[in-house]
Amino acid sequence: MQKKTIFVFIFVLLLTACGQDASLSHEDVPNNDTNAAAETHPPSTESGNANAATADDGNAENGTPDNEPEGKNDFSNDTSVPDKETTESLSDLKVHYIDVDQADATLFQFDGKTILYDAGDWKRNDVIQYLDSMGVIDIDLVVISHPHADHIGQLTEIMHTYNVGEVWFNGVEASSQTFQNALKAVLESDADFEEPSSGDEMQVGALDIEVLHPDVLSGDSDLNRDSLSLRLTYGDISFIFTGDAYKEDERAMISHAESVQADILQLGHHGSKTSSDASFIKKVNPEVAIYSAGADNSYGHPSPETVSLIQDAGITLYGTDVHGTIIVTTDGQTYDIQTKEDGTVTPSSTGAASGNEGKNTSGKDGATSNGSPSSNHCISINDASAEELEAIIHIGPVRAQDVIDRRPFDSLSDLTKVKGIGPSRIADIEEQGLACTGG
Repeated sequence: MQKKTIFVFIFVLLLTACGQDASLSHEDVPNNDTNAAAETHPPSTESGNANAATADDGNAENGTPDNEPEGKNDFSNDTSVPDKETTESLSDLKVHYIDVDQADATLFQFDGKTILYDAGDWKRNDVIQYLDSMGVIDIDLVVISHPHADHIGQLTEIMHTYNVGEVWFNGVEASSQTFQNALKAVLESDADFEEPSSGDEMQVGALDIEVLHPDVLSGDSDLNRDSLSLRLTYGDISFIFTGDAYKEDERAMISHAESVQADILQLGHHGSKTSSDASFIKKVNPEVAIYSAGADNSYGHPSPETVSLIQDAGITLYGTDVHGTIIVTTDGQTYDIQTKEDGTVTPSSTGAASGNEGKNTSGKDGATSNGSPSSNHCISINDASAEELEAIIHIGPVRAQDVIDRRPFDSLSDLTKVKGIGPSRIADIEEQGLACTGG
């Protein structure tokens, strides 16, 4: 009996010791809430609950959410997945590089929005005809790269024909009647009028527009210098347009803009050798390049030098002189290209046709190496650069600029408007046979 009593006493002591140990393990946990949680949860989860309580207290001290790992995942989803869904839900954007001969005009259509970059040549009405064929009634934004008559040409009629919301000029004025009439039509309309500069941004629907050039106006008498240049981004696909900007202007864009990368680049100045600086092409890194030029134009556009540069870089090349109107369709993720005509662009002044066949450096025969007009072509006093005009007899640098400022001309006889050119000099110009008024 005594042994039994001693055994019971030892057993009680052991139980008491176990209880003390259990009590100490709970005191190590920093709050009473954990004890309560342990009481309400099954024993199999007690250890996990204690750890969770400790983590909760630590998060509270640091001011972070209770379930931080889950919160981080939610944040990641909030910033990336909706963006992807937005891109996937974009309606198609169609960019029409309109065949307007030796001029420029590009139409953007998407989700009920319409934008026009440049307005074709003053002697034609093909931009109006194309807009009508696309069912255009309202134009949200018209951008004119610069005042030359092959870029601003049909703006007057556009302003009189369509409901235009806003018009952008580059801030440079010209004395030509074409420019003056266009400016008057804009100012007399209900459209907003802006002269943006490098760094300015605008959003039209889902299309982001960034101005690349000019930063400040150059003050140069050559109107090409300050061409209003844009980078337009739709979802993940970007386009660049530079008007007739020169190589030095393209280099300025690289230094001023945050990015000049684009999937599709319109080559400056109709593919002339005066544009498409190698460093600019490298920075843009386009998959596709497109130029606008007239078939058999008098300037040798596109320049063989430019064509070779583009093709040697592995960039697919299209031109309106070869392919007619070129339409790029994109959903913001991918794009496809349709052309009115088939062909292959070669380094030839007459431009035989496209770039789907890959690199092609043949076809130089019959073209001047620098892209200037060959002896079989004339120099249009309505379109030629100052440098090109100086090839005409009696026209030096001063008169070349005067010719540019007084455009357009209906005939060579109209050159008498230029100071220092009279009937006898007109006769010399006609006899030389280089000058013409264009097609």
